[in-house]
Amino acid sequence: MLGALSHIRICDLSGQLAGAGATRFLAAFGAQVIRVEDPVRKGAWDIVRGSGPYKGEPGLETSGGFNNHNVEKLGITINLREERGKELLRELVAVSDAVTENFASGVLARMGFPYDELARIKPDIVYVSNSGFGNDGPYSSFKTWGPIVQAVCGLTFESGLPDLPPAGWGYSYMDHMGAYSMAVALLAGLVHHSRTGEGQWIDMACVEAGTTFTGPDLLDYTVNDRPLRRPGMPDSNHSHSPLMAPHAIYAAAGDDNWIAIACRDDADWARLVDVIGERWAEERRGDSLARRVAAQADLDARIGAWTSGHDRFELAARLRAAGVPANAVQQPGERIEHDPATTDFGLWPVTTHQVIGEMPADGVPVHLSETDWEIRNGAPCLGQHTRQVLTEVLGKDDAEIDALYAEGVL
Repeated sequence: MLGALSHIRICDLSGQLAGAGATRFLAAFGAQVIRVEDPVRKGAWDIVRGSGPYKGEPGLETSGGFNNHNVEKLGITINLREERGKELLRELVAVSDAVTENFASGVLARMGFPYDELARIKPDIVYVSNSGFGNDGPYSSFKTWGPIVQAVCGLTFESGLPDLPPAGWGYSYMDHMGAYSMAVALLAGLVHHSRTGEGQWIDMACVEAGTTFTGPDLLDYTVNDRPLRRPGMPDSNHSHSPLMAPHAIYAAAGDDNWIAIACRDDADWARLVDVIGERWAEERRGDSLARRVAAQADLDARIGAWTSGHDRFELAARLRAAGVPANAVQQPGERIEHDPATTDFGLWPVTTHQVIGEMPADGVPVHLSETDWEIRNGAPCLGQHTRQVLTEVLGKDDAEIDALYAEGVL
């Protein structure tokens, strides 16, 4: 079965998570993604390549993050300091549908490949540049990383509990969200190309992508003149739009076990009271939303005392059976190894890597009935497919390729 994007070839100079994470989606759906790396400063373009080994010792081939974000791609090395290397990249661009990168603004241009040059080589090329601040504006020259993007766009400030420092959004949240935005942008450019035959430059900024997630707080400030940091705010555990109560994460039996419970309306609250079955809850059965919100701190304390005596999974099942939205707060190992909803969906395909061997990787959280995704091949080792690509895609023979290796071009 051919993938939905098997007719697409991407010359991919992206890396890290925000870039490599975007092209991995297209590769899963069959696009030929040719990942270009530097053979001289090995791994320098992508610091994730040499960090956090999945198995064995740290090295260029054992990174869990790199190998997760580059499945189903072909990996080649080209020395773009050499004119012959630049010529090889021009040849690759000429037979590609898209060029992707997430260097800091202007880096690829300084290598000799601004959009004008890419369009000269291939007039209908779709070029996606994904940087922290985009290619225009006072911050365009700044370099950044996921946690910095989160801080600048406001996400870090709006996450947390009252009277405590900002909690942040976990490691490199915006690298991943930036990857999703970049994938959508790239697909939009390819669809436009398929309809018109036209290429274009898609300029993306991860900070702007992050800012789009802060809409309610931006509106609250601009429309209501209310700052985010005010008494009782921010409060990431409680729903404010729409108002709900109770709505929080509560302790369950055991060490560091938790359960999430949300009551959307008075009917949910009545159902929760039935499950709790304690006198204090019965006394509050008729409380309106306004009364529950006003007494939310006390309500949370009482519910937390009740949930702390129950197994999170068993209690969540009881609450759901009663019609109350609830679920156990799960840890990564529980989702990967023990949750049939995830494993049966096929979200953790096992790939085969040249050095690591078998390794599970993130799948794609959708299934297409006719042209579904497929992930079997692990990420490429550094330069693993150089000879294959130069032979099959660019038509080079072994003698020429051997000479390019000898000259330090590959």
